[in-house]
Amino acid sequence: MRVLAISGSLRAQSSCTSLLQAAARLAPSGMEIVFYEGLAALPHFNPDLDTDRPPEPVRLLREEIGRCQGLLLSSPEYARGVAGSFKNALDWLVGSLEFPGKPVALLNASPRARQADAQLRLTLATMSARLSEKASVTVALPGRNLDAGEIVADADRSGLLRAALACFAGDIGAVALSAAPSPQSLFTETIP
Repeated sequence: MRVLAISGSLRAQSSCTSLLQAAARLAPSGMEIVFYEGLAALPHFNPDLDTDRPPEPVRLLREEIGRCQGLLLSSPEYARGVAGSFKNALDWLVGSLEFPGKPVALLNASPRARQADAQLRLTLATMSARLSEKASVTVALPGRNLDAGEIVADADRSGLLRAALACFAGDIGAVALSAAPSPQSLFTETIP
């Protein structure tokens, strides 16, 4: 299963990005975590441009969303809210066909980032995401500037991430099963 990781931070040494990188190293067998790196290239959301032919960076984001079976998101909190660049990306997905019903897990790098987490959950619910509660966890990295390797090496943090990713894999699998046609329905013919 392909999972797209999106960090809501543009910082080079972002805790959110490090957390997602650690998750990629700890992913269970059968789960491939790939990274979306076009956040800074997205234009400011403008409904006039959200047409059948959106700007190229938007088209590429939507294409990546369509190719994955799940989304792993991590956003910092700025001024008690979701980072603007990350919210901009979500705004471009509101009207897309690729996003609704997509399984999503949230990785929070700070227990103090409660406002952003709450706002993100509300936005995702509005966008018809399938939020995986058991896979959405806070892995406390406050002020530590740990890189992915240090997170992986920490038994408590890596254990929490492994458990969350295992839950997420199960949730993605359950969504895939519920969306698949039953063998019987493949051979059912409707006669008017």
